[in-house]
Amino acid sequence: MPTDPIDAAAAGSWTLGGHTVRRMGFGSMRLTVAPDPAPAIRVLREAVALGVNHIDTAAFYVSPGGTLGVGEGAKRYATELIRAALRPYPQDLLIATKVGPGEQGWARSAAQLRAQVEENLRRLGRDHLDLVNLRLRGPGHGSCAEEFAALAALREQGLIRHLGLSAATPAHLDEARAIAPVACVQNAWGLDYRRGQDELVRACGEHGIAFVPFFTLAGAAREQGAGAETHAGVRAVAAALGASPQQVRLAWALHQGPHVLVIPGTGRVTHLRENVAAAGLRLGPPQLAML
Repeated sequence: MPTDPIDAAAAGSWTLGGHTVRRMGFGSMRLTVAPDPAPAIRVLREAVALGVNHIDTAAFYVSPGGTLGVGEGAKRYATELIRAALRPYPQDLLIATKVGPGEQGWARSAAQLRAQVEENLRRLGRDHLDLVNLRLRGPGHGSCAEEFAALAALREQGLIRHLGLSAATPAHLDEARAIAPVACVQNAWGLDYRRGQDELVRACGEHGIAFVPFFTLAGAAREQGAGAETHAGVRAVAAALGASPQQVRLAWALHQGPHVLVIPGTGRVTHLRENVAAAGLRLGPPQLAML
C-alpha cells in the first residue's frame, strides 16, 4: 500500500537536464480539458507541494475555452497555465517542453523550430528552456538529423539547456547522439502497451539517458485517458496491496529501471494525490510475476 505522507521523493531521483528530479513527475496535457483554468492551477501548485519537480508540457497542448483573462472562446495553453500557477518558478523545477507539431502544421525547418522555441519561451515567461524534446512522427518520420541539429544550434545560443527526443526509434536516437547529447527519450509505453520498445528502454539506461513514458496509464486509449482496468494481474496486485490499478501501473514502470521517469497527468487534485502516492508503492517478486 502506498506510504504516507504522500511525497514524490519516495520514487527516487535522476539527473535530468542538469537537474536532480524526482522520478514521479507530472504531465500537463490534460490541464486544458476543463473550461475553467482554476482547477488546473490548483493541480499544478499541489503537484509542486507534493514534491514534483519535473513537469512536462508543450506549446501545442492547447484547447478552446475560457482563458487566463482573455475571455470565453479563446484558446487556452498548458504552458500559460504553468506560468500562472508557478511563476516565479522554484529553483529546482525542471520544465520539459516539446517542439514539432504546431497550430500551423509540423515544424521541420530551422526557422519553424526556432519560432516554436520562442513561443514556448514567451508563454512560459522564461529566457531559456530547461529541456526541449523534438517530437517526431514515429518510425515513419525518416531522418531527424536536420531538425535535431537546428535545436542543437539553439542550445549553443543559450535558448535551450538540454535536448531530448519524443516518439523516437533507436535509429533516431543514434542519429541525434551523433549531433549533441540526448538527455531523454519520451515515448508512449506501459505495462501492456508498446512493449516492443523494451529494448529501447534498456538501451537508454545503458547510455545514461532518461526514458520518460507517456500514456503509461491510458495505454491504447491514449488521449481519452485511463478506462476500466482489464488486466487481471493488475487488478489482483491492486487488491492485494490495497492500491488502485493506476498506482500499480505507475509502480511497475518505476520498477523497470532508475532511469525511468513517469509523468502521469490529470486535471483533478484527488487523482494527482493518488498518482503521486504510487511513488511509495513497492512491488516484490510475487507481484511482478503476476504482472
